[in-house]
Amino acid sequence: MTALLWTTVYLDAAVHQLKAQDYPVREEDMARLSPFVHYSHLGVHGTYTFALPDLASGAVRDLRDPDAAEDDDEI
Repeated sequence: MTALLWTTVYLDAAVHQLKAQDYPVREEDMARLSPFVHYSHLGVHGTYTFALPDLASGAVRDLRDPDAAEDDDEI
C-alpha cells in the first residue's frame, strides 16, 4: 500500500508541475492516470523499505528533469 500511495503523491506532483509550466494537461488524459500502469517493479508479496529524504511536512522531493541524462544508480 505504501508504494501505491507514494506513486499517487508523485503523479499528483508531476501534474501540478506540468500545469505550472503551462504544459497542456488534458482532463481526458487525467482521467486515465493510474499508479497501476507501470507496476513491474512491485512484487505482490514483497517487503519494501524507503530511505526518506529530510523534507518539510507535506513536501515532496524535486521531480527529475526529463531532459537530463538517465542515472540508473538512483533507482
